[in-house]
Amino acid sequence: MSDILEIIKARDPHEREFIQAVKEVLDSVKPLLDQTSHYHQAAVLERIVEPERIVTFRVPWTDDQGKVQVNRGFCVEMNSAIGPYKTALRFHPSVNQSILKFLAFEQVFKNALTTMPLGGGAGGSDFDPKGKSDDEMMRFCQNFMRELYLHIGVNTDIATGDIGVGSREIGYLFGMFKKLSNEFSGALTGKGLNWGGSLIRAQAAGYGCVYFAAEMLATRNMTFDGQVCLVSGSGNVAQHTTEKLIELGAKVVTLSDSAGYIYDPEGIDKNKLAFVKRLKNIRRGRIKDYVENYPGAIYTRNDIRQQNNPLWTHRASCAFPCATQNEITEEDAYALINGNVKLVCEGANMPCTPEATAIFLSKPILYAPGKAANAGGVAVSGLEMVQNSQRLNWLAEEVDERLKIIMKGIHTTCLQAAQAYGTPGNYFNGANIAGFVKVVDAMLDQGVV
Repeated sequence: MSDILEIIKARDPHEREFIQAVKEVLDSVKPLLDQTSHYHQAAVLERIVEPERIVTFRVPWTDDQGKVQVNRGFCVEMNSAIGPYKTALRFHPSVNQSILKFLAFEQVFKNALTTMPLGGGAGGSDFDPKGKSDDEMMRFCQNFMRELYLHIGVNTDIATGDIGVGSREIGYLFGMFKKLSNEFSGALTGKGLNWGGSLIRAQAAGYGCVYFAAEMLATRNMTFDGQVCLVSGSGNVAQHTTEKLIELGAKVVTLSDSAGYIYDPEGIDKNKLAFVKRLKNIRRGRIKDYVENYPGAIYTRNDIRQQNNPLWTHRASCAFPCATQNEITEEDAYALINGNVKLVCEGANMPCTPEATAIFLSKPILYAPGKAANAGGVAVSGLEMVQNSQRLNWLAEEVDERLKIIMKGIHTTCLQAAQAYGTPGNYFNGANIAGFVKVVDAMLDQGVV
Protein backbone atom coordinates (compact mmCIF):
# COMPACT_ATOMS: atom_id res chain seq x y z
CA MET A 1 0.00 0.00 0.00
CA SER A 2 2.85 2.38 0.77
CA ASP A 3 4.14 1.79 -2.77
CA ILE A 4 0.82 2.90 -4.25
CA LEU A 5 0.79 6.05 -2.16
CA GLU A 6 4.37 6.86 -3.17
CA ILE A 7 3.45 6.42 -6.84
CA ILE A 8 0.56 8.89 -6.44
CA LYS A 9 2.79 11.38 -4.62
CA ALA A 10 5.46 11.14 -7.32
CA ARG A 11 2.97 11.44 -10.17
CA ASP A 12 0.75 14.18 -8.74
CA PRO A 13 2.70 15.79 -5.87
CA HIS A 14 0.53 18.93 -5.91
CA GLU A 15 -2.73 17.05 -5.31
CA ARG A 16 -2.71 17.32 -1.52
CA GLU A 17 -6.41 16.75 -0.93
CA PHE A 18 -6.53 13.67 -3.15
CA ILE A 19 -3.41 12.18 -1.54
CA GLN A 20 -4.95 12.78 1.88
CA ALA A 21 -8.19 11.02 0.91
CA VAL A 22 -6.37 8.03 -0.57
CA LYS A 23 -4.09 7.66 2.46
CA GLU A 24 -7.06 7.69 4.84
CA VAL A 25 -8.78 4.88 2.96
CA LEU A 26 -5.63 2.77 2.48
CA ASP A 27 -4.74 3.07 6.17
CA SER A 28 -8.27 2.04 7.16
CA VAL A 29 -8.45 -1.03 4.91
CA LYS A 30 -5.03 -2.41 5.92
CA PRO A 31 -6.59 -4.98 8.32
CA LEU A 32 -8.76 -6.21 5.44
CA LEU A 33 -5.86 -6.42 2.98
CA ASP A 34 -3.70 -8.26 5.52
CA GLN A 35 -6.37 -10.97 5.77
CA THR A 36 -7.56 -11.14 2.17
CA SER A 37 -4.93 -11.94 -0.42
CA HIS A 38 -7.17 -11.81 -3.50
CA TYR A 39 -7.61 -8.04 -3.10
CA HIS A 40 -4.00 -7.74 -4.24
CA GLN A 41 -4.86 -9.34 -7.59
CA ALA A 42 -5.22 -7.67 -10.97
CA ALA A 43 -3.72 -4.36 -9.74
CA VAL A 44 -7.09 -3.53 -8.21
CA LEU A 45 -5.56 -1.11 -5.70
CA GLU A 46 -3.71 0.73 -8.43
CA ARG A 47 -6.92 0.93 -10.46
CA ILE A 48 -9.22 2.10 -7.69
CA VAL A 49 -7.11 5.22 -7.07
CA GLU A 50 -6.99 6.18 -10.76
CA PRO A 51 -10.04 7.92 -12.26
CA GLU A 52 -11.66 6.18 -15.19
CA ARG A 53 -11.92 9.53 -16.95
CA ILE A 54 -11.11 13.20 -16.40
CA VAL A 55 -12.40 15.93 -18.70
CA THR A 56 -11.19 19.52 -18.40
CA PHE A 57 -12.76 22.30 -20.44
CA ARG A 58 -13.05 26.07 -20.70
CA VAL A 59 -16.26 27.89 -19.80
CA PRO A 60 -16.55 31.33 -21.42
CA TRP A 61 -19.46 33.51 -20.28
CA THR A 62 -20.50 37.15 -20.44
CA ASP A 63 -20.98 39.24 -17.27
CA ASP A 64 -23.56 42.00 -16.83
CA GLN A 65 -21.09 44.61 -18.10
CA GLY A 66 -20.76 42.76 -21.38
CA LYS A 67 -17.24 41.54 -20.62
CA VAL A 68 -16.31 37.97 -21.50
CA GLN A 69 -15.02 35.93 -18.54
CA VAL A 70 -13.36 32.51 -18.74
CA ASN A 71 -13.40 29.78 -16.10
CA ARG A 72 -12.19 26.21 -16.06
CA GLY A 73 -14.64 23.32 -15.88
CA PHE A 74 -14.00 19.74 -14.75
CA CYS A 75 -15.69 16.36 -14.89
CA VAL A 76 -13.97 13.59 -12.89
CA GLU A 77 -15.54 10.14 -13.38
CA MET A 78 -13.82 8.03 -10.75
CA ASN A 79 -15.39 4.58 -10.67
CA SER A 80 -18.46 2.95 -12.24
CA ALA A 81 -18.03 -0.62 -10.98
CA ILE A 82 -21.36 -0.75 -9.14
CA GLY A 83 -23.37 1.67 -11.27
CA PRO A 84 -23.38 4.90 -13.30
CA TYR A 85 -21.30 7.73 -11.89
CA LYS A 86 -23.07 9.98 -9.37
CA THR A 87 -21.37 13.34 -9.66
CA ALA A 88 -21.53 16.23 -7.19
CA LEU A 89 -20.97 19.62 -8.85
CA ARG A 90 -19.07 22.34 -6.97
CA PHE A 91 -18.70 25.99 -8.06
CA HIS A 92 -16.04 27.70 -5.93
CA PRO A 93 -12.79 29.60 -6.59
CA SER A 94 -10.81 26.86 -4.80
CA VAL A 95 -11.92 24.13 -7.21
CA ASN A 96 -9.08 22.32 -8.91
CA GLN A 97 -8.36 18.79 -10.08
CA SER A 98 -7.06 17.64 -6.67
CA ILE A 99 -10.20 18.72 -4.82
CA LEU A 100 -12.49 17.11 -7.39
CA LYS A 101 -10.49 13.87 -7.42
CA PHE A 102 -10.74 13.71 -3.64
CA LEU A 103 -14.49 14.39 -3.77
CA ALA A 104 -14.96 11.75 -6.48
CA PHE A 105 -12.88 9.21 -4.54
CA GLU A 106 -14.94 9.82 -1.38
CA GLN A 107 -18.14 9.60 -3.43
CA VAL A 108 -17.28 6.10 -4.66
CA PHE A 109 -17.32 4.64 -1.15
CA LYS A 110 -20.14 6.84 0.13
CA ASN A 111 -22.41 5.69 -2.67
CA ALA A 112 -21.46 2.07 -2.06
CA LEU A 113 -22.54 2.41 1.58
CA THR A 114 -26.05 3.51 0.59
CA THR A 115 -26.57 0.07 -1.08
CA MET A 116 -27.73 1.89 -4.22
CA PRO A 117 -26.17 0.91 -7.58
CA LEU A 118 -24.27 4.16 -8.09
CA GLY A 119 -20.64 4.84 -8.92
CA GLY A 120 -18.73 7.96 -7.92
CA GLY A 121 -17.66 11.16 -9.61
CA ALA A 122 -17.28 14.90 -9.09
CA GLY A 123 -17.32 17.98 -11.27
CA GLY A 124 -17.48 21.72 -11.15
CA SER A 125 -15.62 24.91 -11.85
CA ASP A 126 -13.40 27.55 -10.25
CA PHE A 127 -16.26 30.01 -10.89
CA ASP A 128 -17.27 32.08 -7.83
CA PRO A 129 -21.08 32.42 -7.45
CA LYS A 130 -20.76 35.10 -4.75
CA GLY A 131 -22.03 38.48 -5.90
CA LYS A 132 -23.27 37.21 -9.25
CA SER A 133 -26.66 38.27 -10.54
CA ASP A 134 -29.27 35.71 -11.58
CA ASP A 135 -28.56 36.51 -15.23
CA GLU A 136 -24.81 36.01 -14.79
CA MET A 137 -25.46 32.75 -12.98
CA MET A 138 -27.75 31.59 -15.76
CA ARG A 139 -25.26 32.43 -18.50
CA PHE A 140 -22.45 30.65 -16.71
CA CYS A 141 -24.52 27.53 -15.98
CA GLN A 142 -25.74 27.33 -19.55
CA ASN A 143 -22.23 27.53 -20.97
CA PHE A 144 -20.92 25.05 -18.40
CA MET A 145 -23.63 22.59 -19.45
CA ARG A 146 -22.79 22.98 -23.15
CA GLU A 147 -19.77 20.79 -22.47
CA LEU A 148 -20.95 18.77 -19.47
CA TYR A 149 -24.04 17.42 -21.24
CA LEU A 150 -21.77 15.36 -23.49
CA HIS A 151 -20.66 13.34 -20.47
CA ILE A 152 -23.80 12.90 -18.33
CA GLY A 153 -27.02 10.95 -18.66
CA VAL A 154 -29.38 8.86 -16.58
CA ASN A 155 -27.42 5.67 -17.37
CA THR A 156 -23.99 7.29 -17.58
CA ASP A 157 -23.39 10.02 -15.00
CA ILE A 158 -26.04 11.68 -12.84
CA ALA A 159 -25.15 15.14 -11.56
CA THR A 160 -26.29 16.90 -8.40
CA GLY A 161 -25.29 19.98 -6.41
CA ASP A 162 -22.48 20.55 -3.91
CA ILE A 163 -20.99 23.81 -2.63
CA GLY A 164 -22.11 26.75 -4.79
CA VAL A 165 -24.66 24.68 -6.71
CA GLY A 166 -28.11 25.01 -5.19
CA SER A 167 -31.66 24.90 -6.52
CA ARG A 168 -31.18 28.00 -8.69
CA GLU A 169 -28.09 26.58 -10.37
CA ILE A 170 -29.62 23.12 -10.83
CA GLY A 171 -32.57 24.79 -12.54
CA TYR A 172 -30.38 26.62 -15.04
CA LEU A 173 -28.23 23.52 -15.63
CA PHE A 174 -31.21 21.24 -16.14
CA GLY A 175 -32.91 23.70 -18.50
CA MET A 176 -29.88 23.76 -20.77
CA PHE A 177 -29.37 19.97 -20.52
CA LYS A 178 -32.98 19.43 -21.57
CA LYS A 179 -32.57 21.77 -24.53
CA LEU A 180 -29.30 20.24 -25.73
CA SER A 181 -30.24 16.60 -25.22
CA ASN A 182 -33.90 16.97 -26.25
CA GLU A 183 -34.98 14.81 -23.34
CA PHE A 184 -36.56 15.23 -19.92
CA SER A 185 -34.79 12.73 -17.69
CA GLY A 186 -33.26 12.20 -14.28
CA ALA A 187 -29.76 13.09 -15.46
CA LEU A 188 -29.66 15.76 -12.74
CA THR A 189 -31.04 15.44 -9.23
CA GLY A 190 -31.96 18.14 -6.76
CA LYS A 191 -34.56 19.39 -9.25
CA GLY A 192 -37.53 21.57 -8.32
CA LEU A 193 -40.66 19.79 -7.09
CA ASN A 194 -42.64 21.01 -10.10
CA TRP A 195 -40.21 19.52 -12.61
CA GLY A 196 -39.08 16.10 -11.40
CA GLY A 197 -37.67 16.77 -7.95
CA SER A 198 -38.25 14.82 -4.76
CA LEU A 199 -39.62 15.92 -1.43
CA ILE A 200 -36.95 15.81 1.33
CA ARG A 201 -34.13 16.04 -1.27
CA ALA A 202 -33.02 19.47 -0.04
CA GLN A 203 -33.11 18.31 3.57
CA ALA A 204 -31.60 14.88 2.98
CA ALA A 205 -27.88 15.43 3.68
CA GLY A 206 -28.56 17.34 6.90
CA TYR A 207 -31.37 15.11 8.12
CA GLY A 208 -29.39 11.99 7.26
CA CYS A 209 -26.38 13.26 9.18
CA VAL A 210 -28.51 13.71 12.31
CA TYR A 211 -30.21 10.32 11.86
CA PHE A 212 -26.77 8.70 11.71
CA ALA A 213 -25.61 10.62 14.78
CA ALA A 214 -28.76 9.60 16.66
CA GLU A 215 -27.92 5.94 15.98
CA MET A 216 -24.42 6.55 17.33
CA LEU A 217 -25.76 8.15 20.52
CA ALA A 218 -28.19 5.26 20.98
CA THR A 219 -25.23 2.85 21.31
CA ARG A 220 -24.46 4.71 24.56
CA ASN A 221 -28.08 5.08 25.64
CA MET A 222 -28.12 8.80 24.80
CA THR A 223 -30.43 11.05 22.80
CA PHE A 224 -30.21 14.61 21.46
CA ASP A 225 -32.66 15.98 23.99
CA GLY A 226 -30.94 18.85 25.81
CA GLN A 227 -27.56 18.37 24.06
CA VAL A 228 -25.65 21.53 23.11
CA CYS A 229 -24.41 21.28 19.52
CA LEU A 230 -21.87 23.19 17.42
CA VAL A 231 -22.62 23.36 13.69
CA SER A 232 -20.30 24.95 11.14
CA GLY A 233 -21.44 26.26 7.78
CA SER A 234 -24.75 27.90 6.92
CA GLY A 235 -25.54 26.31 3.57
CA ASN A 236 -27.92 23.50 2.77
CA VAL A 237 -26.32 20.79 4.92
CA ALA A 238 -25.80 23.05 7.95
CA GLN A 239 -29.33 24.47 7.73
CA HIS A 240 -31.03 21.10 7.69
CA THR A 241 -28.69 19.54 10.23
CA THR A 242 -29.69 22.39 12.52
CA GLU A 243 -33.37 21.96 11.66
CA LYS A 244 -33.42 18.28 12.58
CA LEU A 245 -31.35 18.82 15.73
CA ILE A 246 -33.88 21.43 16.92
CA GLU A 247 -36.70 19.01 16.17
CA LEU A 248 -35.01 16.32 18.30
CA GLY A 249 -34.58 18.66 21.26
CA ALA A 250 -30.95 19.74 20.84
CA LYS A 251 -29.67 23.28 21.31
CA VAL A 252 -27.62 24.54 18.35
CA VAL A 253 -25.48 27.56 19.25
CA THR A 254 -23.25 28.22 16.20
CA LEU A 255 -23.38 28.69 12.42
CA SER A 256 -20.72 30.09 10.10
CA ASP A 257 -19.70 31.10 6.61
CA SER A 258 -16.35 31.82 4.96
CA ALA A 259 -16.11 35.24 6.64
CA GLY A 260 -16.84 34.29 10.26
CA TYR A 261 -19.26 32.63 12.67
CA ILE A 262 -22.08 33.48 15.07
CA TYR A 263 -22.44 32.16 18.62
CA ASP A 264 -25.93 32.37 20.06
CA PRO A 265 -25.87 31.24 23.72
CA GLU A 266 -29.67 31.20 23.82
CA GLY A 267 -29.75 28.69 20.98
CA ILE A 268 -30.94 28.92 17.39
CA ASP A 269 -34.68 28.17 17.38
CA LYS A 270 -37.04 27.57 14.45
CA ASN A 271 -37.71 31.27 13.91
CA LYS A 272 -34.02 32.15 13.94
CA LEU A 273 -33.29 29.32 11.53
CA ALA A 274 -36.02 30.59 9.22
CA PHE A 275 -34.22 33.95 9.19
CA VAL A 276 -30.93 32.20 8.32
CA LYS A 277 -32.62 30.40 5.43
CA ARG A 278 -33.98 33.67 4.04
CA LEU A 279 -30.61 35.33 4.57
CA LYS A 280 -28.54 32.66 2.79
CA ASN A 281 -30.98 31.22 0.24
CA ILE A 282 -32.88 34.32 -0.89
CA ARG A 283 -30.89 37.43 0.06
CA ARG A 284 -27.59 35.52 -0.39
CA GLY A 285 -26.20 37.55 2.49
CA ARG A 286 -23.52 36.92 5.11
CA ILE A 287 -23.99 35.23 8.48
CA LYS A 288 -22.82 38.38 10.28
CA ASP A 289 -26.26 39.89 9.52
CA TYR A 290 -27.72 37.43 12.06
CA VAL A 291 -26.54 39.56 14.99
CA GLU A 292 -28.42 42.61 13.67
CA ASN A 293 -31.68 40.73 14.15
CA TYR A 294 -30.60 38.84 17.27
CA PRO A 295 -28.31 41.09 19.34
CA GLY A 296 -27.87 38.42 22.00
CA ALA A 297 -25.62 36.58 19.54
CA ILE A 298 -21.92 37.31 18.98
CA TYR A 299 -20.24 37.48 15.58
CA THR A 300 -16.55 36.62 15.24
CA ARG A 301 -14.72 37.38 12.01
CA ASN A 302 -12.32 34.78 10.64
CA ASP A 303 -8.64 35.57 11.15
CA ILE A 304 -6.55 33.88 8.46
CA ARG A 305 -3.47 34.27 10.64
CA GLN A 306 -4.91 31.85 13.19
CA GLN A 307 -4.27 28.11 12.95
CA ASN A 308 -7.60 27.35 14.61
CA ASN A 309 -11.26 28.27 14.38
CA PRO A 310 -12.63 29.67 17.67
CA LEU A 311 -16.05 28.25 16.78
CA TRP A 312 -14.83 24.89 18.08
CA THR A 313 -13.70 26.32 21.45
CA HIS A 314 -17.28 26.67 22.74
CA ARG A 315 -18.26 23.98 25.20
CA ALA A 316 -20.70 21.47 23.69
CA SER A 317 -21.64 17.79 23.65
CA CYS A 318 -21.84 17.35 19.87
CA ALA A 319 -20.03 18.87 16.89
CA PHE A 320 -21.20 18.83 13.27
CA PRO A 321 -18.61 20.22 10.80
CA CYS A 322 -20.79 21.00 7.77
CA ALA A 323 -18.73 23.62 5.91
CA THR A 324 -15.81 22.32 3.85
CA GLN A 325 -12.76 20.06 3.74
CA ASN A 326 -10.03 20.31 6.40
CA GLU A 327 -11.90 22.88 8.48
CA ILE A 328 -11.07 21.15 11.80
CA THR A 329 -7.35 21.28 12.52
CA GLU A 330 -5.32 19.51 15.20
CA GLU A 331 -5.73 22.53 17.49
CA ASP A 332 -9.49 22.57 16.88
CA ALA A 333 -9.71 18.86 17.70
CA TYR A 334 -7.97 19.39 21.03
CA ALA A 335 -10.32 22.31 21.75
CA LEU A 336 -13.32 20.05 21.19
CA ILE A 337 -11.90 17.29 23.38
CA ASN A 338 -11.12 19.82 26.13
CA GLY A 339 -14.70 21.11 25.78
CA ASN A 340 -15.96 17.62 26.68
CA VAL A 341 -17.41 16.81 23.26
CA LYS A 342 -18.97 13.36 23.09
CA LEU A 343 -19.73 13.12 19.39
CA VAL A 344 -18.22 14.48 16.16
CA CYS A 345 -20.30 13.75 13.07
CA GLU A 346 -19.04 15.00 9.71
CA GLY A 347 -21.66 16.72 7.57
CA ALA A 348 -19.08 17.95 5.05
CA ASN A 349 -16.68 15.90 2.94
CA MET A 350 -13.39 15.25 4.81
CA PRO A 351 -13.74 18.27 7.12
CA CYS A 352 -11.04 17.04 9.51
CA THR A 353 -7.31 17.15 8.82
CA PRO A 354 -5.43 13.85 9.28
CA GLU A 355 -4.08 15.13 12.60
CA ALA A 356 -7.59 15.98 13.83
CA THR A 357 -8.91 12.60 12.72
CA ALA A 358 -6.12 10.80 14.59
CA ILE A 359 -6.99 12.70 17.77
CA PHE A 360 -10.67 11.82 17.57
CA LEU A 361 -9.90 8.16 16.89
CA SER A 362 -7.57 8.03 19.90
CA LYS A 363 -10.22 9.32 22.30
CA PRO A 364 -13.31 7.53 23.69
CA ILE A 365 -15.74 9.68 21.70
CA LEU A 366 -18.15 8.85 18.90
CA TYR A 367 -16.67 9.92 15.57
CA ALA A 368 -18.30 9.42 12.14
CA PRO A 369 -16.64 10.15 8.78
CA GLY A 370 -18.51 12.12 6.13
CA LYS A 371 -18.66 9.24 3.66
CA ALA A 372 -21.05 7.53 6.11
CA ALA A 373 -22.72 10.39 7.96
CA ASN A 374 -23.53 12.66 5.01
CA ALA A 375 -24.63 9.89 2.64
CA GLY A 376 -28.24 11.02 3.03
CA GLY A 377 -27.96 13.46 0.13
CA VAL A 378 -26.93 10.86 -2.41
CA ALA A 379 -29.40 8.38 -0.92
CA VAL A 380 -32.37 10.65 -1.64
CA SER A 381 -30.83 11.58 -5.01
CA GLY A 382 -31.11 7.88 -5.77
CA LEU A 383 -34.72 7.89 -4.56
CA GLU A 384 -35.39 10.89 -6.82
CA MET A 385 -34.07 8.86 -9.76
CA VAL A 386 -36.43 6.01 -8.85
CA GLN A 387 -39.39 8.40 -8.73
CA ASN A 388 -38.37 9.87 -12.12
CA SER A 389 -38.24 6.38 -13.64
CA GLN A 390 -41.67 5.51 -12.22
CA ARG A 391 -43.13 8.91 -13.17
CA LEU A 392 -44.34 9.19 -9.57
CA ASN A 393 -43.91 11.55 -6.63
CA TRP A 394 -43.72 9.96 -3.20
CA LEU A 395 -45.05 11.64 -0.08
CA ALA A 396 -42.51 13.40 2.14
CA GLU A 397 -43.18 10.90 4.92
CA GLU A 398 -42.34 7.97 2.65
CA VAL A 399 -39.07 9.52 1.45
CA ASP A 400 -38.09 10.48 5.00
CA GLU A 401 -38.80 6.98 6.29
CA ARG A 402 -36.69 5.45 3.52
CA LEU A 403 -33.90 7.89 4.40
CA LYS A 404 -34.03 6.82 8.05
CA ILE A 405 -33.85 3.16 7.04
CA ILE A 406 -30.86 3.81 4.75
CA MET A 407 -28.94 5.76 7.40
CA LYS A 408 -29.66 3.12 10.03
CA GLY A 409 -28.43 0.47 7.60
CA ILE A 410 -25.20 2.40 6.94
CA HIS A 411 -24.66 2.72 10.70
CA THR A 412 -25.09 -1.04 11.17
CA THR A 413 -22.82 -1.81 8.21
CA CYS A 414 -20.03 0.40 9.60
CA LEU A 415 -20.18 -1.21 13.03
CA GLN A 416 -20.23 -4.73 11.59
CA ALA A 417 -17.25 -4.09 9.30
CA ALA A 418 -15.25 -2.47 12.11
CA GLN A 419 -15.99 -5.41 14.41
CA ALA A 420 -15.10 -7.99 11.75
CA TYR A 421 -11.65 -6.52 11.18
CA GLY A 422 -10.54 -5.91 14.74
CA THR A 423 -11.47 -2.27 15.37
CA PRO A 424 -14.83 -2.44 17.17
CA GLY A 425 -16.71 0.85 17.39
CA ASN A 426 -14.45 2.54 14.83
CA TYR A 427 -16.89 4.08 12.33
CA PHE A 428 -14.00 5.52 10.33
CA ASN A 429 -12.49 2.11 9.56
CA GLY A 430 -15.88 0.45 9.24
CA ALA A 431 -17.12 2.91 6.60
CA ASN A 432 -13.96 2.65 4.52
CA ILE A 433 -13.76 -1.14 4.72
CA ALA A 434 -17.45 -1.73 3.89
CA GLY A 435 -17.40 0.64 0.92
CA PHE A 436 -14.06 -0.69 -0.31
CA VAL A 437 -15.18 -4.35 -0.24
CA LYS A 438 -18.31 -3.68 -2.28
CA VAL A 439 -16.50 -1.68 -4.96
CA VAL A 440 -13.43 -3.91 -5.25
CA ASP A 441 -15.49 -7.10 -5.40
CA ALA A 442 -17.42 -5.61 -8.32
CA MET A 443 -14.17 -4.58 -10.05
CA LEU A 444 -12.74 -8.10 -9.72
CA ASP A 445 -15.97 -9.63 -11.06
CA GLN A 446 -15.81 -7.41 -14.17
CA GLY A 447 -12.19 -8.13 -15.12
CA VAL A 448 -9.42 -5.76 -16.11
CA VAL A 449 -11.27 -2.83 -17.67
